Amino acid sequence: MKTLAEFRDVYHTPLLDLLFRAAQVHRQHHEPADIQRCVLLSIKTGGCPEDCGYCAQSARYKTGVEATPLMTLEQVREKAARAKDLGASRFCMGTAWREVKDGPQFDEVLAMVRTVRDLGMEACVTLGMLTVDQAQQLADAGLTAYNHNLDTSREFYPTIVSTRTYDDRLRTLQAVQNAGIAVCCGGIIGMGETEDDRLRLLVELANLEKTPESVPINCLTPIAGTPLADVEPVEPLELVRLIATARLAFPKARVRLSAGRDRMSRELQVLCFMAGANSIFFGDKLLTAPNPSAEGDAELFRAMGLPEPCVSMS
Repeated sequence: MKTLAEFRDVYHTPLLDLLFRAAQVHRQHHEPADIQRCVLLSIKTGGCPEDCGYCAQSARYKTGVEATPLMTLEQVREKAARAKDLGASRFCMGTAWREVKDGPQFDEVLAMVRTVRDLGMEACVTLGMLTVDQAQQLADAGLTAYNHNLDTSREFYPTIVSTRTYDDRLRTLQAVQNAGIAVCCGGIIGMGETEDDRLRLLVELANLEKTPESVPINCLTPIAGTPLADVEPVEPLELVRLIATARLAFPKARVRLSAGRDRMSRELQVLCFMAGANSIFFGDKLLTAPNPSAEGDAELFRAMGLPEPCVSMS
């Protein structure tokens, strides 16, 4: 079993040494120029009954996000094909659901997964809680990965969400893994948690029966109208340390530099890539949150000497 003490020791390594160690491990398992480009599309927006304190899509908060119905299969096919043309290799689809309900809408999502896979792309969905049978249906449709974040430590979690438990989330992860689907699971920092809360999240992931194939690290995007609208941003080097610690803990995983990049300098993002992050989302939105412009990401990749992402998803 991995322990908090072990993770503290790694996290508090002098920063230059920590970066060097993380970069070494990263290069042992990954091509350093391989930064995966993903597109995240909200296929059903708003109206969620849960009370996640960070979320613009909760029906409990007045955030200006209007509830919309599930997109059509043709709309998703067009968006996915466009994403592929722009260089995305993974297409992620999200719904503002607490849990999956069997019926026509879930059947439509299964058809969307098959469509994305037929385009030759990885398909990832985040649909809320799943049953064992639903996870198997997604696997049969060809789903590559299921995103279901733990968000934070078990101890801090109840201050952020009360409408589902930590163990509810873990049961969904187990169902996904039992179906043979890759798990995409990480968390959000900058919600008022402590340094130890961030490390406890990594400990929780490290002690799963099988560690996640993908670990997204999100920085909170404060949304007006939510309980976390006025939380102070994370100190940049704390993010770099966490990325490096995640890389050392999960050497073979994709460590995804996810939400919050629109508030990061180019230099901070480069440090995160040096520390072992090797995936970004591109496109002007992440579900309902802002994201760097396609032009900005092209300039960033150009500055790093990497093949540039193409232009807008619109």
